[in-house]
Amino acid sequence: MIRKLKGGKYRFYSRKKDEKTGKRRNLGTLETREAAEKHEREVQYFKRH
Repeated sequence: MIRKLKGGKYRFYSRKKDEKTGKRRNLGTLETREAAEKHEREVQYFKRH
């Protein structure tokens, strides 16, 4: 999940919520949405290889 922050950057969150906190884990803050989407694809690849 990618959300835009007030400062104009984009933050990539995990899909599942953390059971302890009830919040999503921050998986990176990036400058552009394209960079965040690229990072999301890299994470999905890494999870399966």
